[in-house]
Amino acid sequence: MSGRFSRTIYVGNLPSDIRESEIEDLFYKYGRIMDIELKVPPRPPCYCFVEFDNARDAEDAIRGRDGYNFDGCRLRVELAHGGRGPSSSDRRGYGGGGGNGGAGGGRFGISRHSEFRVIVRGLPSSASWQDLKDHMRKAGDVCFAEVSRDSEGTFGIVDYTNYDDMKYAIRKLDDTEFRNPWARAYIRVRKYESSRSRSRSRSPSRSPSRSRSPKRVRSRSLERSVSRSRSRSQSASPIKSSRPRSRSRSRSRSGSGSPHQVLSGSG
Repeated sequence: MSGRFSRTIYVGNLPSDIRESEIEDLFYKYGRIMDIELKVPPRPPCYCFVEFDNARDAEDAIRGRDGYNFDGCRLRVELAHGGRGPSSSDRRGYGGGGGNGGAGGGRFGISRHSEFRVIVRGLPSSASWQDLKDHMRKAGDVCFAEVSRDSEGTFGIVDYTNYDDMKYAIRKLDDTEFRNPWARAYIRVRKYESSRSRSRSRSPSRSPSRSRSPKRVRSRSLERSVSRSRSRSQSASPIKSSRPRSRSRSRSRSGSGSPHQVLSGSG
């Protein structure tokens, strides 16, 4: 194996009362152990990372302990990363969502992700990424899986290697019974949509409303201007009708004024 392969292994499905010394007893015979990082999430199962001195020792440990029955728990042992060993920040995030999440074959290998992604709702709170991957594998080749939580409850993200497997999973695994040693539940499987794609899909519906609003403003302004012009014309008409009356009065005054002038002239 190439030296680029990871020297760090992921060990999943550990019992909740596992100790670091017991992990060392499990793996010491495969080579020199550089570091053990045990993770105890709020809900089982526990998991850990074991870093060996070289990649060959890590490979031997995977062959020797993957599927091994330890205290009634069937261990899941695999490389923690497809390339270099994960950093401490990678390890902290490996579990995803309080430690119950994870990935099939490498949580942080970017090449392990794909665009053929589904979201699984309705998972029991005890679901682990291993349980999810095993269930979703019935539809095709899973390259990534993780379990997390939000306000709606426990959910999973699963990536398939191709489009056909993703579509088949949505069709065949939606509304199927998911089970693990602690619980069972009926799940819903949908195509995953990121927040960006949702915002893009909503944006066309927003733009017409924006274009309509100026029209409404214009129509209202036109109505107001028309009503104002009508009110002005109606209010102006009495003024116009009063002008002829004022003229008639002035004419009558001028007509009545002439006898006064004659009288004064005769005097």
